Parts: sequence; C-alpha cells; structure tokens
Amino acid sequence: MTVLSTFVSVDWGLTSVSFFSNLYIKVSSSANELYLNTHTNPNYLRPLSSSFKYIPIHCPHLPTTFFTSKTHYVSSSFFATHFKYPNTHKTIKMLEARLEQASLLKRVVDAIKDLVQDCNFDCNDSGIALQAMDNSHVALVSMLLRAEGFSPYRCDRNIALGINLLSLTKVLRAAQNEDILTLKAEDSPDAVNLMFESAETDRLSEYDIKLMDIDQEHLAIPETEYAATVEMPSSEFQRICRDLNALSESVVIEASKEGVKFSCQGDIGNGSVTIRQHTNVDKPDQNVVINLSEPVALTFSLKYLVNFCKASNLSSSVVLHLSQEVPLLVEYGLGSGHLRFYLAPKIGDEE
Repeated sequence: MTVLSTFVSVDWGLTSVSFFSNLYIKVSSSANELYLNTHTNPNYLRPLSSSFKYIPIHCPHLPTTFFTSKTHYVSSSFFATHFKYPNTHKTIKMLEARLEQASLLKRVVDAIKDLVQDCNFDCNDSGIALQAMDNSHVALVSMLLRAEGFSPYRCDRNIALGINLLSLTKVLRAAQNEDILTLKAEDSPDAVNLMFESAETDRLSEYDIKLMDIDQEHLAIPETEYAATVEMPSSEFQRICRDLNALSESVVIEASKEGVKFSCQGDIGNGSVTIRQHTNVDKPDQNVVINLSEPVALTFSLKYLVNFCKASNLSSSVVLHLSQEVPLLVEYGLGSGHLRFYLAPKIGDEE
C-alpha cells in the first residue's frame, strides 16, 4: 500500500484513491495541476517538484506512464481512469477455460478450418461460441462449448477472440489428444494463450496466438420446427456422402414414410442409398431414428456435406433436420455443447 500513502501525501486535490483486487487503481482528482505524461522519451518529461516523486504506472496500452506536478490543464479538471498496479507482476486473467482433453478442440477446428478461415470465438459466462459463414455464403457453422464442459471455467466479461484457424491448427498440432488444454486471455487482449499439460509426463507447453480484429455479423438463427429429423450413425452418413460424391456434385435427400433416400445422378451413372428406422439394443450407436411430420425432398451440394462429415469423429451419431425451402441442419453433439452446420438447398438451375 505504499503507493496509496504516496498519493495521499502529495496535495493533488484528490477526491478518491481506490484499489481493485490489489491490481488496479482508480484515481479521481479535482486539481487543475494534474498532468498525465504518456511519453517514455526523457526529452518529453518536465522538471519535477522537489517535494514530489514521480511514480511509474504500467498501463495496458502504454509502455510506461508518469504523473508530474507540472501545470498542464489551466482550467479546473476532473481525472478518473484505471491503471495497473505498479508493484505486482501478476497477470490479469479475465478468461480461463480448461479442457480435460485437447482432442475436442483439435477435432472441432479440423472440422471447420476448410470452411472458415478467420472467425471470432465469442466467450461469455455461459461458454464459448462460434458462428461463421463460408466465403460463398452457402454454409453456416455454429459451435457451442458450454461452461460446464470445462473445469474450471471463468469469463469475467463478454469477449470476442478473433483467430485465424490455420494458425490455431498449427499450434494445436503441438498438443497430444490426451493433453489437458487451457485457454487464457487477459482483459483487452492482443493474444490468446494456450497451455498443454501432459497427463503422463511433466511436459508443459505454452503458446500465444496473435488475435485479429474481425468484424463479423452475428446471425439470429430462428427456432424451426422441421418436417423431418433423422438421427443416424455419423460414420454411415460420412460413407454415404463420400460414395455418392464419386458420382455427382449434388445429392437429393428425400424423407418419407419408407425411410430416407440419398440419391444422385452423374456423368458416369446414378446411385442411391436408402436407410430405414432401425433399433439395436445391443449396439445403440447403430440406431436410426426417423421423425417425420410430412415428406420432404431437397437437393444439396455434396462437396459441403463431405466437409461437414469431418466432424464424424466428434460424435458417434449425427442428426439431420430437413424442411422444404429451409437450410439443412447437420448437428453433432459435443458432450455439453454442439457443432452445427447449416447448408442452403440447391434450387432451379443450381441442381
């Protein structure tokens, strides 16, 4: 508390000096002789009064800041701001999120990096979310990792971490799938910190990724009652999309009381795969559940669906939601969160 006593011993007309968690100081003054000098070059510093000691105070966006008693404001002024406490080396963390296994984030990023290059990870007290469109504005990616999926999780205020996914992929390659992954960011950060802890050895790795200022429009996705919902093994959906993609660029997904039919027509021939409701008590991960309120048939780009299927290793099952003239929703569960892909149907000449 030596800084507090120094502030009070000098008559600046201080109206308040407050400490926040011993890390931030808020100073208020009605004096007209308070001068805030933000230069570190000694040539810019004014002579100091013999009864006054200048105090270096490190600010988040300034190298070093000094108070001097040189008159700068000739009229009555009020001064109030926040400064980092000079006698501490602690880091002000406002985001800390710890995943028990790094594989979750690695697989999420691998699943979306070919669709989206730069995106904001929106962090708040509920968790970490992501929403971004591909460059063609045909597909939308939406991810949510809820706070309860981390241990611990802390986010002091809403913050958007703009990250290039190629850069993030390079850093995540340094993590083993079983490593404990911790994300950290300070208030008003210019980088996000990733720490990988080996569960078996004493290895500890830390990386900082520079953040980007990304201006992204957040779309409000309306709640939709879909005409058809199909839950099926994610590996089966991936196999169907890959097989049909060898024949054609497009697939027709048709849901009816007979089941769900995936069909295509290409230059070398035609192909189709039909799946029906199926329940296996001994192997529930192979179940197929179809809920249908009305028949629906839509055409989609197989290139995008094959891309979506890169998320198959995140969940053993995938849920398809279809309605006429509404984007297809492909949803993978992430424990306490989800990864969702929205794809606009092809219409008219696009087919």
